[in-house]
Amino acid sequence: MTPAESGQAAAILKVATHLFAAHGYDGTSTRQIAEAAGLNIATVNYHVGGKRELYLAVMESAHQAERAALETALGCLPGREPVAAIHQLIDAYLDFCVERPEVPALWMHRWLSDAGDVNELERRYVRPLVTAVTAALRPSAEAGVIDRGIDLEYALWSVIWCVHGFAKGGVLDADGRRRAAGDRAALGRFRAHLHLSLHRTLGLPGDAP
Repeated sequence: MTPAESGQAAAILKVATHLFAAHGYDGTSTRQIAEAAGLNIATVNYHVGGKRELYLAVMESAHQAERAALETALGCLPGREPVAAIHQLIDAYLDFCVERPEVPALWMHRWLSDAGDVNELERRYVRPLVTAVTAALRPSAEAGVIDRGIDLEYALWSVIWCVHGFAKGGVLDADGRRRAAGDRAALGRFRAHLHLSLHRTLGLPGDAP
């Protein structure tokens, strides 16, 4: 693939990511993607294949970005300061979802049964990440840092649901206006709430940072 072709493929992938995130797989057509990219359908098909292939490429790219964002924080667990490492992991996940809101949006569409005929993505991407994070937290539970009675997997899913909801929906202020993740004050309040909630849910010692 020439540099020009590679650049076109990357541009198509970027456009498709935002359209799939905004409208879902079922609500997005190849024609819409081609028009948004300033290309014709034949050119899109030449570079990335059909709609299904493009969607798979988008989800693969999203997964790789998420895994890279969490990799360093996961490597710090349990470490000499497991409580701090757990909170660092939460910050890494929240920061990723705020900086890349299209990624939570892609998965939230799937929660609503979008792309029902593409059914292998959760097994390929979500399950391994959930397993990796749970495994990284397990030593802290076995050491008594985390309350042994906590269901780690459900605690993790609670964070995912909460962060995805904030990243995409934000919160309403006293006047009924929506404050999204781009609002620094709203993000700061949510971050503090998330840390305190998880700290107490896991039964971690000391005060939440």
